[in-house]
Amino acid sequence: MLTTPKNQPEDNSLDQTLRPSTLSEYVGQEQIKENLGIFLTAAKKRGEVLEHILLYGPAGLGKTTLAYIIAGELSKNIKMTSGPALEKSGDLGAILTNLKEGDVLFIDEIHRLNKVVEEMLYPAMEDFVFDIIIGKGPSAKTIQLKLPHFTMIGATTSIGNLTSAFRSRFGATYKLEFYENSDIEKILKRSSRILNVKSDAEGINLIASRSRQTPRVANRLLKRVRDYVEVKADGVIKKDIAEKALAMLAVDELGLENADRKILETIIKKFNGGPVGIQALAASAGEEENTILEVYEPYLLQLGFINRTPRGREATLSAYNHLKIKAPPQTKNLI
Repeated sequence: MLTTPKNQPEDNSLDQTLRPSTLSEYVGQEQIKENLGIFLTAAKKRGEVLEHILLYGPAGLGKTTLAYIIAGELSKNIKMTSGPALEKSGDLGAILTNLKEGDVLFIDEIHRLNKVVEEMLYPAMEDFVFDIIIGKGPSAKTIQLKLPHFTMIGATTSIGNLTSAFRSRFGATYKLEFYENSDIEKILKRSSRILNVKSDAEGINLIASRSRQTPRVANRLLKRVRDYVEVKADGVIKKDIAEKALAMLAVDELGLENADRKILETIIKKFNGGPVGIQALAASAGEEENTILEVYEPYLLQLGFINRTPRGREATLSAYNHLKIKAPPQTKNLI
């Protein structure tokens, strides 16, 4: 899926190329930038290790980028892993014992941590110690290893799945919001310069308007439109050429792709507009539940195309209008 905010293999090299390295280069999320700037400056001024940080919000908004920027601003190394990769306490121990004083440990998808591993993190985060249990039963012994003081940065798209005990161990929590189109345009202009892509203001504006208010999607669309204009046009991204490129990619004027439209059509046509439970919706649309919850639903909610109710998802009047489907009378109050 072209407009999925989830990270894809091709994004790794793209992110490395286009990722800003300082807070001043980072576009958008102004309140977070201001707060982080004070947080970082105060820690450096006191000569202290930065407290642990939790970043949350929909995928593709820059949580990983912020983690790298924080490490860069501190002039420290960053070790990166993910919740699903830490299957057992030994995996966590191997990473923690290789950290140096002041290093940054970044754990993506931290809500998917194994509960045993999560509990092993508690003393590491609070007291900078790691307990190793040797043996089993009555003869088991616990060896406590001292760890260097480090900063852990956790990133999640589902903060509600973290326990309150875990959340309370972070010194600062920041929520990343969807971007304004003006900020997406700034990001695209910067990316165009780095990628040596020629464009005009209208072409950039069009791509921004279809990027789902998400920087990762915007950069991915820029690459695809660049490919199109190099083959089908004169190599310059203009509005009319960008429209043709995005039409060929089946990305509509709101950034919806066929998969998004299929989910809306499933709610409308198979379930009479809803409400429909997430399990039934996933099975009928041929998607995984987590994919709907983390990839499609946040933006559809942002657009006001679906409502979440205790009984399930409902399509709103705006969704009917966008798909050009006549809405039944009971839908008129679903704005």
